[in-house]
Amino acid sequence: MAQDYYRQPAQEVAHELDTSLSQGLTASQVKQCREKYGANSLAGKKKVSLWQRFLAQFKDFMIIVLIIAALLSGFVAQEWTDAAIIMIVVLLNAILGVVQEARSEEAINALKKMATPSAHVRRNGQVEEIPSTELVPGDVVLLEAGDVVPADLRLTSVNSLKVEESALTGESVPVDKQEGQLEEAQVALADQDNMAFANTNVTYGRAEGIVTQTGMNTEVGKIATLLNNTDETDTPLKQNLNQLGKTLTIMILVICAIVFAVGFFTKQGTEPTDKLAIDMFLVAVSLAVAAIPEGLPAIVTIILALGTQVMAKHKSIVRKLPAVETLGATDVICSDKTGTLTQNKMTVERVYYAGQTHQANQAITANNPALLAMLLANDTKMSDERKLLGDPTETALVQYALDHQINVQELLTQHRRVQEVPFDSERKLMSTVNQAGDHFLVTVKGAPDQLLQRVTKIEENGQVVPITAAQKQAILAANQTMAEQALRVLGLAYKKVAQPYDEPSTNNVEQELVFAGLVGMIDPERPEAKAAIKEAKQAGIRTIMITGDFQVTAQAIAQRLGIIQPGQDKQVITGAQLDELSDDYLHEHVGDYSVYARVSPEHKVRIVKAWQSQGKIVAMTGDGVNDAPSLKQADIGIGMGITGTEVSKGASDMILADDNFATIVEAVKQGRKVFSNIQKAILYLMSCNVGEVLTVFMMTMLGWDILAPVQLLWINLVTDTLPAIALGLEPVEKGIMSRRPRGKKSTFFSGGVASSIIYQGILEGILVLTTYQLGLNFGPHLGNGSLQHGDALTMAFLTLGLIQLFHAFNSKYIHRSIFTKQTFANKWFNGAILISAVVMAAVELPFMTKFFDVTELNGVQWLIVLLAGVCMIVIVEIVKFCERRLGKK
Repeated sequence: MAQDYYRQPAQEVAHELDTSLSQGLTASQVKQCREKYGANSLAGKKKVSLWQRFLAQFKDFMIIVLIIAALLSGFVAQEWTDAAIIMIVVLLNAILGVVQEARSEEAINALKKMATPSAHVRRNGQVEEIPSTELVPGDVVLLEAGDVVPADLRLTSVNSLKVEESALTGESVPVDKQEGQLEEAQVALADQDNMAFANTNVTYGRAEGIVTQTGMNTEVGKIATLLNNTDETDTPLKQNLNQLGKTLTIMILVICAIVFAVGFFTKQGTEPTDKLAIDMFLVAVSLAVAAIPEGLPAIVTIILALGTQVMAKHKSIVRKLPAVETLGATDVICSDKTGTLTQNKMTVERVYYAGQTHQANQAITANNPALLAMLLANDTKMSDERKLLGDPTETALVQYALDHQINVQELLTQHRRVQEVPFDSERKLMSTVNQAGDHFLVTVKGAPDQLLQRVTKIEENGQVVPITAAQKQAILAANQTMAEQALRVLGLAYKKVAQPYDEPSTNNVEQELVFAGLVGMIDPERPEAKAAIKEAKQAGIRTIMITGDFQVTAQAIAQRLGIIQPGQDKQVITGAQLDELSDDYLHEHVGDYSVYARVSPEHKVRIVKAWQSQGKIVAMTGDGVNDAPSLKQADIGIGMGITGTEVSKGASDMILADDNFATIVEAVKQGRKVFSNIQKAILYLMSCNVGEVLTVFMMTMLGWDILAPVQLLWINLVTDTLPAIALGLEPVEKGIMSRRPRGKKSTFFSGGVASSIIYQGILEGILVLTTYQLGLNFGPHLGNGSLQHGDALTMAFLTLGLIQLFHAFNSKYIHRSIFTKQTFANKWFNGAILISAVVMAAVELPFMTKFFDVTELNGVQWLIVLLAGVCMIVIVEIVKFCERRLGKK
């Protein structure tokens, strides 16, 4: 089909698409078109099968290492119990990943249902309401205020139609549409005034049009096709996990090689060479099992999954699991103004009449001329559910009356409209002629400067008298005051006439008017947005406001929200000024600007790149089709669940179900909590594993008895699962939103975690080795070599297991003391420690000792084991105290 429908007359388009403007398509034509063009819906990326998703979970580097370890444990070392437990952990991780991805898709599908479900179409000469997905090229669609355009249309009949196209073209104000053909050969999308495009919104008037394109062939569908072919980039979390996996693998290989080599060469002659080689290989494998935190992938997945559930309760739908914590690292939030920082509804804030400015909450009567002009010169429609449909400015005027308990329907019935002079952009006025008993009432609203040129009278003390120059000056001063407060101001006027006009026009209707008043409106800020911006600032996060509004409006809203302070007007820049800046200059000076006014979505990519060039992690909000590139460019793209297009949602990492800036800040808090809890789990697991490695390594080097592989795996199973998962359930740490962003180059080992892992692991190993030596000198089997060595090894085994449970309390805070009320606030953690301690100590039961090759300890030996655990807490607390005193963070 031709692509230049805007150049063709409406009848020619109808002929080409084989349709009738008066009758529409027939049932048989609809059937043929549906078979040819398919459903009128946007296609997503090809669905991945459940099996493919499951296999994808095994691409992680650490998972591959674990599988290799399991195979070595089973086939080479014949430790099938070890191999089975490792594989169970791997499978659990894969299942959790698949389940979470499925949950995320369900949330996105639920958001898709928020799109317009139906369209009014003329078929077989009758107007029908059908699902918009059933539209086909050639259908004749009827539009009115409040509709979402369901497909690309060539308009054939237009009645004061205005369409808000910012989602597609970036045009910030509704566009006036017309039905005539355009003569130019090449017309930009934004200038195709006789076309209406899918996913744009009708804000005013009525129209009819022929469907020219549906589904992926629409303008919005073309962009969706490009996005479906775009590759994703790794999030900081994925990069950190990959780095962790590589680090662990190198460490494991080096240590295992050293243990095998040293053990093999130092014990030459003690047993046959082939048996020695097998024994030392088993030691090396057991050491590898001890070094790998088997539960870490599953624990990270669980912590992330829990994070998504908490965020979903706070209206944040996470599309990609690792993106949960990305917001926690955010330095800059670039936010749209309308609907995110503001309420996305015009609201009356000031009304000027009788020579005074009145607040919106002050009483006003139904017969006030200003109020009558607001309601009568107004095309707002009210549904049965009292929902207001129409231009946001006009609906605000009706809502103002409703808020003052004015019976609007009764007033409109008493003043039936008989004539009108529609608004046009040149004279900037709208007028109506209304029946009012035995006379007719003319009401006018529009731009104050244009209206005052036609005003000759004013009402004083109930009498209409000629207006003076001083009174006009007072009106203009009131208008200027409101404008400086970023209010959109409309002038109101009226006059009484004896009969309607033969041919109403601006030359007769809008002359000799009586001034009625001024009304000032604004899209007010969300009540919770100001507090959220303040909290973000305390967290070291810069809020950047981006809007298509005028500079004065943007600056006033930014001041009211606390983004900028009075006198900081230099932090406000317009799109035109931005175009004059080179990329190099913007990259260097992007920190100078906090507000971008009169910008288009295309500018957003430049803004994001400029901040990223400063090494900042940037979050970007967006709702339109043209926002998709900036959402992709940002470190985390945030789509709007209510006002957002399907394309912008598809390009996003996270979707706000309530389009609220405060939800972003709450997500930042949850993201920081998630990262902090993952750090705690890593600190706990890695320091414990360092302790295990050091213990086995030193026992090997010193020629002591060595813990058996089954003992090491039992410790890992008991201590690496429930306690580590419970650390992921820790509540938001006090003061987490008073910290600076952790920075783009930070990893899970940043902030003192790496040094803590090393010294705490060494401390754990020293305490275990010390306990082993004490075991050789205390107990009922002194003098009996083999039994005494059995006691010592049992004490070392139990100390290595239980000391890790004591150490789990240390891991709750990397630098803070654990002696606070919050330490015991996590009931899941308390239960996990109790259960793990009981299971660990269960090896001392008579029927379990043989399986684990341990002896039964007496009271003194148990006391030594428990004192080692207490020492672990005390010594770490002393180190933390010294760190705080030295000012380390």
